[in-house]
Amino acid sequence: MWSHRSWPGHRLPPTERLRHYASWCDAVEGNTTFYATPARDTVASWAAQTSPDFRFVLKLPKVITHGRRLTDVGEPLRAFLDAIEPLGPRAHALWIQLPGSFAPGDVPTLGRFLRQLPQSHRYAVEVRHPAFFTDAHPARLLGAALAAAEAEWIPFDTTAFFASPPTSDAERDAWTKKPRVPLRSLALTERPIVRYLGRDDPTRTVEGWQRWIDVTVTWLHEGRSPTVFIHTPDNADAPALARRFHDEVRARVPGLAALPEPIPVEPLTLF
Repeated sequence: MWSHRSWPGHRLPPTERLRHYASWCDAVEGNTTFYATPARDTVASWAAQTSPDFRFVLKLPKVITHGRRLTDVGEPLRAFLDAIEPLGPRAHALWIQLPGSFAPGDVPTLGRFLRQLPQSHRYAVEVRHPAFFTDAHPARLLGAALAAAEAEWIPFDTTAFFASPPTSDAERDAWTKKPRVPLRSLALTERPIVRYLGRDDPTRTVEGWQRWIDVTVTWLHEGRSPTVFIHTPDNADAPALARRFHDEVRARVPGLAALPEPIPVEPLTLF
């Protein structure tokens, strides 16, 4: 996601919006790939708009994860991997988001799928079934399957969002759609990935992410390289909030590199 009607870069031509976003944040969730595998030329344009150290976390197409549930997916998987090849090192991780119906009994299927994947990519899995968060045995089974493939477990932290009832239309919509699972903050690999959902009120979003400041600082001191995505229900302030999160971490880890200076968006004129 690098285009939003509330963001300054939205006024730019579509082919320039990613370049502008990359001057605000150095990583992006590739959520559109969930709905359709992009054309290879489209992906090449993404690479052209970003530096080699920019991070794409690309979601596998839903036909693989939800439609066929990780079984008999050779053809769509090959098509997807071929399409994203132009990204090169920018493909930080391939994101395997599984449906809430993917239960502990399905872990062997996940394990077989992970073993079939090429080692040229890193993989990160997001699960939503409550048992993985409330029952130690399923959590151990999933952790073992992920560890065997050196894959990460992505937490989607919605605890701050669900701490009190919604107060806006965007929050009410998200209230019915987002997963409500307990907090998990353990890293399995050197490259943990976190998805955090705050509130439309920036103050409450910042209050809710303080635990992640502590966790991120610890990971950095351990030599890990975390990627943290900041969301709100309306996402209007998401880029600015992401930069604020980075600044708060950097205040405690001075050696952490600063984010780039955002490219200014010139006002449109007739002449």
